[in-house]
Amino acid sequence: MRTLWSLAIGLILTVGVAAQSAAQAKADIKDAKGQSIGSATLAETPHGVLLTVNLTAAPVGRHAFHLHAVGKCEAPFTTAGGHLNPANKKHGIKSAEGAHGGDLPNVTVPAGGALSFEVLAHGVTMAQVLDADGAAVVMHQGVDDYATDPAGAAGDRIACGVVAR
Repeated sequence: MRTLWSLAIGLILTVGVAAQSAAQAKADIKDAKGQSIGSATLAETPHGVLLTVNLTAAPVGRHAFHLHAVGKCEAPFTTAGGHLNPANKKHGIKSAEGAHGGDLPNVTVPAGGALSFEVLAHGVTMAQVLDADGAAVVMHQGVDDYATDPAGAAGDRIACGVVAR
């Protein structure tokens, strides 16, 4: 009986670990020259997808940081499509008709280019992130004004990372 109980506990733990890893993904964020500037880990939560981002060599200054709808990062990164927007909303957390699921807060990269932060893509699921065409994390040259549709007037895309299991 004890052996059967041990096997049952082991199976539960194995299934739990498999389910947890299935709800996670990563992205290597690269600049237009193909140099890694950091990484992101994405994990499902009951309220959306939590992005844990570690930048190591990002451009100094304030930048928009978004979750984009297509998992393709070819410079100048327009291949990543628009923001992930499964609910078909307008852009911007200041918009009455917004925000896209991929609308995230601006980040400020200090001197040296290293920054770690966490942010929730509220209402987004890993199934939406890892759909047939995937998704990407994108850093823009400028800041998101949180209102202008479709992308917050954030300027050029300067870094991108394809989200993958």
